[in-house]
Amino acid sequence: MKNNNKGEQELIEENLLEEIAKAKQAWQEAEATEPRAISVKYDQDQDLIVIHLKNGSIFSFPPRLAQGLAEATPEQLADFWIPPSGKSIHWDSLDVDFGIPELVRGIFGTKSWMAELGRKDGQSTSKAKSEAARKNGKKGGRPKNVTL
Repeated sequence: MKNNNKGEQELIEENLLEEIAKAKQAWQEAEATEPRAISVKYDQDQDLIVIHLKNGSIFSFPPRLAQGLAEATPEQLADFWIPPSGKSIHWDSLDVDFGIPELVRGIFGTKSWMAELGRKDGQSTSKAKSEAARKNGKKGGRPKNVTL
């Protein structure tokens, strides 16, 4: 449908310019507040993905925590790229992509991956965990939740 009314056309153009200004403002705010990578490396000695952020901080995590990286070889882990925006990291050979803000927030995969990761951590045993369980058992088990 053609728009023959000049007033309506100017209004549409004005709205478009407003939307462009809003988008630029949102981009500037994201650039100033969201974590952006300036470099990434795989540290094979420590088995860590190390991300240097634009704000000067450094974030790292073991690849075993991240969906799609747990079984990767050191060569595959070292073969990644980050776009100029620094918003994400990509492992093409593994078909794995992560957003930097999500990684910094501790999101290492899909909801189901994260739930399974939590289950595995909950099942882990240690001397301290065993001792705490024995101690709680002597008291009658885990304390009940009290609702007021």
